Amino acid sequence: MTSPEVVVTGLGATTPLGGDVASTWDALLAGRSGVGPINADWPERFDLPVRIAASLAVEPTDVLARVEARRWDRCEQVAVVAAREAWSDAGAPELDPERLGVVVGTGIGGASTLLAQDDLLETAGLRKVSPLTVPMLMPNGPAAWVGLELGSKGGVHAPVSACASGAEAIAWAYRMLVAGEVDVVVAGGAEAVITALPVAGFAQARTMSTRNDEPERASRPFDTGRDGFVLGEGAGMMVLERAEFAAARGAKVYGRLAGIGTSADAHHITGPEPTGEGAARAIRKAIRTAGLSPEDVGHVNAHATSTPVGDVAEAAAIRSAIGEHPVVTAPKSALGHMLGAAGAVEAIVTVLSLHHEVIPQTLNLEDLDPKVQLDVVADEPRKAGLTAAVNDSFGFGGHNVALAFTP
Repeated sequence: MTSPEVVVTGLGATTPLGGDVASTWDALLAGRSGVGPINADWPERFDLPVRIAASLAVEPTDVLARVEARRWDRCEQVAVVAAREAWSDAGAPELDPERLGVVVGTGIGGASTLLAQDDLLETAGLRKVSPLTVPMLMPNGPAAWVGLELGSKGGVHAPVSACASGAEAIAWAYRMLVAGEVDVVVAGGAEAVITALPVAGFAQARTMSTRNDEPERASRPFDTGRDGFVLGEGAGMMVLERAEFAAARGAKVYGRLAGIGTSADAHHITGPEPTGEGAARAIRKAIRTAGLSPEDVGHVNAHATSTPVGDVAEAAAIRSAIGEHPVVTAPKSALGHMLGAAGAVEAIVTVLSLHHEVIPQTLNLEDLDPKVQLDVVADEPRKAGLTAAVNDSFGFGGHNVALAFTP
């Protein structure tokens, strides 16, 4: 018995490159960077070694009603902005609410609210603490608000698996659809924690780039000069449907989520398994569940955060699971690392690469690390008719997710 097909019918995003999918995609192809100086006083006040980030191109408060924005944490704001775009793009499907699911992942959640409200408690006392503090800081907040927005009664879920959260949400949606639990799922990830403590923590762990004098050149996946990732923020959402349901309502289709794969490294809380074995298992699972062979996969949208160890481990995983033939790109060179939103936004980029038959370039790739041994797109986008593509996402804790898409 073959599994039901799952198709992508709607896309939504707000990122450091644009306030929607179209502007983000156009900026990627144009080779623009979303990285710049942090526009706040706290990097200097705390003498942080990192003073750059990839902040949103469009503030959510510019597109949300004031009363909405006030009751939502920033990560909840961006989740709703992206979900509304995706839902509208899909044609706002009419269906039984019990047949609609929502899965939105986040890596950290409402840290901005948590820190701000703790400051208020300590400096101004109990009466100044917002009664909305808990719904604003809880990691399931983005999923919950999207579920309320759309009236989902088929299940609202919030995977928290660090930087793999957005991709894991899409994998979770696939399982719900294939199991026949629902007909439509809005799935993706959201993150917005460009604040002092997360930046300080990552900086102390020496995982972030300190190329403060050249922000746009700081994120350089697979390059020999890479020195860490650049923190980003944003959200990405997909509307996924059982193919028969989408066909019955005449929905436009961007492509097919053909297979998924997940695994765990069981190696280290922050460091990837250096041979890439765990990541390779996730990729193989995605290819297998899609009914594909490694030779079918012509493109990999890589997790590639621009860390010295992570990029090499991922390259090893791609070579092991697929081979050296796929054309690879690394969108974090332009978008920064959006943590729990990264996998979802980059899955959207993967779908658009298949749909438009063009692969965006990797920025700042001037000297390919000889350990990578892959065909990484640099300098300009590359035209490519593709049979299948894989999107990789990995997170602290050893979480590995791979998504296989076909046109």
